[in-house]
Amino acid sequence: MGSLCILFTKFIFLIQASNMLTTQSFFDLSLFPHASLFAQEKPVWEALNTLKTYMDTHSYPVLASPLIPDSTPLPVTVILYGGDILSSVGYTIKFGDTTKEGLTVKMGNQVLTGASVLMAGAILVGNRIEIGHGVLVEGGALIKSPAIIGDCTEVRQGAYIRGYCLTGKRCVIGHTTEVKHSIFLNDAKAGHFAYLGDSILGQNANLGAGTKFANLKFLGDTVSIRTEKGLIDTGRRKFGAILGDQAQTGCNSVTNPGTIIGKGGILMPNTTAPSGYHPPQTIIR
Repeated sequence: MGSLCILFTKFIFLIQASNMLTTQSFFDLSLFPHASLFAQEKPVWEALNTLKTYMDTHSYPVLASPLIPDSTPLPVTVILYGGDILSSVGYTIKFGDTTKEGLTVKMGNQVLTGASVLMAGAILVGNRIEIGHGVLVEGGALIKSPAIIGDCTEVRQGAYIRGYCLTGKRCVIGHTTEVKHSIFLNDAKAGHFAYLGDSILGQNANLGAGTKFANLKFLGDTVSIRTEKGLIDTGRRKFGAILGDQAQTGCNSVTNPGTIIGKGGILMPNTTAPSGYHPPQTIIR
């Protein structure tokens, strides 16, 4: 009887821990264009399990044009506007703050509202790439399909988007930042020298320069989330980090596989976060 009580108590603890780790505890999805990726009552990492199916069944625009050769650097800067693919010759481009709708394209005095710009030297690989309105992709960036780049997002020089990457609006994938199988909610930013694999950034989450999200355990088994109530096996062999809305990391910080930081949490500079759940507003030193 005593053993049954212990098992039952442990079961209740794990249920309570699971409730702390539901999507609704980490993100406000009311304005996120791809909210259907997430199930509010399920564990927050479930979206990583459904990301491939979601993106494989998504309807992508046709970007077929001699101006956008597959897997080859763009020979000239290209403008995407109203479903057309245009050479930038004869247009005026003002490179303001992309995330604040500062990217402006004009033909004479006519403003092409919502036009996106792919700079010469950018590389697009595959035919399942969606570029939103007001997006800037700088020269030297490489985007592998499938990829969904949300409105007013900036993909900076040297960024490497490795496939199954999805961003909301006003995001930044920065210089020499590598992203693989990951989700950025609106206004999430990884501006400089970052690595994200199998990870999710919440709204207004921000990564300091040099942040690295490790996503594979040395021993190769599945990643479990450590909570005060016990371990929860995610069933995922690859799992980087999840940052709730407004969470941030300092420069040169690192997370171990299966790190989950709640809303407003902070990972201090030059710090390695232990895997597991860190409640909202936690400061990891």
